[in-house]
Amino acid sequence: MQTLRVNGYDMAYLDVGSGPTLACVHGSLCDFRIWGSVIGPLTAKHRVIALSLRHFFPDHWDGTGDTYSIAQHVDDVIAFIAQIEPRPVDLMGHSRGGHISFRVAQQRPDLLRRLILAEPGGELDATLDPDYKPGPSPLAARFAASAEKIAAGDIDGGLQYFMDTLEGPGAWQRLPAMAKQLLRDNAMTLLGQVRDQRPPFSKADAESIRTPTLFIGGARTKGMLPKVLHTLAAHVQGSRTEMIPGATHPMFEQAPQKYSEIVLNFLAG
Repeated sequence: MQTLRVNGYDMAYLDVGSGPTLACVHGSLCDFRIWGSVIGPLTAKHRVIALSLRHFFPDHWDGTGDTYSIAQHVDDVIAFIAQIEPRPVDLMGHSRGGHISFRVAQQRPDLLRRLILAEPGGELDATLDPDYKPGPSPLAARFAASAEKIAAGDIDGGLQYFMDTLEGPGAWQRLPAMAKQLLRDNAMTLLGQVRDQRPPFSKADAESIRTPTLFIGGARTKGMLPKVLHTLAAHVQGSRTEMIPGATHPMFEQAPQKYSEIVLNFLAG
């Protein structure tokens, strides 16, 4: 593990392999360790930099303050990439990390060669979703309920509610011990996320992306994530979409070889 000083914060990251640089941004309640199942295949042809966002493991944040936000994380990733040589780099983000990577591509396309968005998290505004309603989404409300449990000291109870919301009843119980511990290590970040006031995606946002983009999804993922993925893909000019059969949101853990094959083929194109 290494650290890089970014906007006054020591951002932890892994730097493995050689070749063109692929920077990886994790999602909610995760950190750089989440990419472990695909680092091997990806480093066959690429230098992989897996970073941990501000306040995630190995940091142990107490959930206070206003330095956890999409805007802060986007600024941090931009500043991080701006210190990497050579540039431009390829950027891959999953879930919340996909949202962050999308915003990086909006603001600093000069830093990027290619963009990979694995089920980017977020909501769609009225320009993309005719059913859009202002205010917190049902999913955001459930995440807030998870955060309340965590804030009250019921870490496992809050994480169980979070995972079962994403993956269905029993998801938390099915997780192996190491996966549960990774989530526990990042549990307090959910307190920041529910205060995030993350802006929804708009049609103008999607049409502004000019970086060659690949969207990846799990064919069995439920809820809003597939709708967000396919809607954005329809409005990002020239983008490609690949769905992994039998997989859900943690697709690169469930099907690491297939996921890596899709990524490597896109990066080689």
